[in-house]
Amino acid sequence: MSTPSQDGAEPSSTFLGPTADVDAGPGGPAVGAFFDLDGTLVAGYTAAAQTKDRLRRRDLRVAEFLTIAELAVEFRLGRRAFETLIEGSARTVKGRTARDVDESGERIFRQAVADLIYPEMRELVQAHQRRGHTVVLSSSALTNQVAPVARYLGIEHVVCNRLVADARGILTGEVEQPVIWGPTKASAVQLFAADRHVDLKESYFYADGDEDLSLMYLVGHPRPTNPEPKLTKAAIEHGWPVMRFRSRGSGPLAQPLRRGLDRLRREADARRRRLPGRSRLH
Repeated sequence: MSTPSQDGAEPSSTFLGPTADVDAGPGGPAVGAFFDLDGTLVAGYTAAAQTKDRLRRRDLRVAEFLTIAELAVEFRLGRRAFETLIEGSARTVKGRTARDVDESGERIFRQAVADLIYPEMRELVQAHQRRGHTVVLSSSALTNQVAPVARYLGIEHVVCNRLVADARGILTGEVEQPVIWGPTKASAVQLFAADRHVDLKESYFYADGDEDLSLMYLVGHPRPTNPEPKLTKAAIEHGWPVMRFRSRGSGPLAQPLRRGLDRLRREADARRRRLPGRSRLH
């Protein structure tokens, strides 16, 4: 287990270390343990593994990929809402069966994601399970990304975004509303906790994203894990223990995606030059 970093904060005299802290705390299902997915349980982004697989199998058109890539860049620059990004991704699987997408998610997990789960985080999940806590994988990713990880780690409960299917099990290209992200993720966890009599003030939350600050404030044991800058700053201000892990690198899943993006942009530009009557994607 890596030693928690305080990133400039004064070490808490009551913090014993990740698993020891859990072992020393109260047990039972009233204590929740909420785990984020990308960057927290897994090094990198599971969506990158999904996209890489679809590109390799030619299951994603160039125009669709470029649109998603552009939305992702604009989202990172603060020009697009997360809802726009995930809804754009959902449209690329419109018309497929939910079963097919779920099976693909399981296969991609085994081939590309399982080995990127941080062993330190797996130990923490197991520590909470030993204490009888209500363990939840709470993520803004889609079910086909989240469910295989939850099954692998023996996590019973999942709070995440879900694709909409019709009565025949055909995906409509929509995402169940409201989209879970930032404050709405915090609200979804609050609803989950109320429904299952989980006391958030006795609960733990492990996450890396700045957008998860609202949920960090709701739990009694916030645990920033590989945190982004704003979350790191909040951890220093509030004295929250910070954990950083390097056992699985810092996100190799994204590297092939960047190379694929560069290659496809060049190919798309070449096609557009050959077809002067067509306008560029915006």
